[in-house]
Amino acid sequence: MKYMLMMQAPAPAPGAAPTAAAETSSLPAEGCEVSDWMAYDKAVQEAGIFVAGHSLADLTTATTVRVGPGGERTVTDGPFAETREVLGGYYVIDVPDLDVAIDWAARCPGSRGDGWIVIRPVAEF
Repeated sequence: MKYMLMMQAPAPAPGAAPTAAAETSSLPAEGCEVSDWMAYDKAVQEAGIFVAGHSLADLTTATTVRVGPGGERTVTDGPFAETREVLGGYYVIDVPDLDVAIDWAARCPGSRGDGWIVIRPVAEF
């Protein structure tokens, strides 16, 4: 079964200076080194469960699109002020069941420090 592991972190406080790690990645930086991510990527690949995955660019590059009932588009640059968490990236893995997905999520560097992993089954139609 395919599962998406979504790496989440608290949104930075408005006007907060980014850390050096946060300037190069939107993934949670606390408690993680680039080598941790490289090791996790390698483990997922070697286990043969990797389907897809990407780190996302900084939150300030986001664009939000909403379509109203009449079809009118509203396009907004960046996040909304009420955003309290940030999606930093994702993996899609193909594993036998949720228990195995939970194990891989717990190994992910994004689950450390202030970060967390949301696991969602991929719907297959």
